[in-house]
Amino acid sequence: MSRILIVDDHPLVRAGLAQLIGDCPDLEVCAEAADMAEALKQIDSTNPDLAIIDLSLAGGSGLDLIEHIKARNLNILMLVASMHDEMLYAERVLAAGARGYINKQEAQDSIIRAIRQVLGGKVYLSEAMTERMLNGMVDLRTEKRNIDSLSNRELQVFELIGQGVPSSQIASQLNLSIKTIETHQAHIKRKLGLGSAHELNQRAIRWMMDQES
Repeated sequence: MSRILIVDDHPLVRAGLAQLIGDCPDLEVCAEAADMAEALKQIDSTNPDLAIIDLSLAGGSGLDLIEHIKARNLNILMLVASMHDEMLYAERVLAAGARGYINKQEAQDSIIRAIRQVLGGKVYLSEAMTERMLNGMVDLRTEKRNIDSLSNRELQVFELIGQGVPSSQIASQLNLSIKTIETHQAHIKRKLGLGSAHELNQRAIRWMMDQES
């Protein structure tokens, strides 16, 4: 019996995954968490075999959690299940230490297959992402390369800007100072070739709209 930790800040998503996993005789949910602190606490107390992690967590990022677990050399496999764009995030989560990425819109049997594949020591990438990569359906290579140049933290700040979140709230949400957020914004503008805060806001908003389309 493989023990699974579900890390997602939406209770309904956690409940749905727990029910899906609970229907499998070889899998069981040993714990659930909505944020990084609770996830690390549950890892210490329940010792799961696999953590299913969303990228958007209460007060933080799934990428931060993955990197934290990896840095602690914890013997836990990690699978990301998220609504974010696979083409942008899959490589990032694998580089951070996860062993797979699947979009939440995938069919239920695909999610179970992803869990078992990662538990079996293999890397899992969603069929949707693989198909898009093979068929070249994404024709925004220059834009993607520019966005890919951002660090994980800079990407978090960029996306929050695109969601219309003011700098003070970004600082509070990420537990950083306003000065640090301003520094990240300056780095983002430099990497994306933007000359003003207005251009940064417009680019971030357009990027987020593209991800939702």
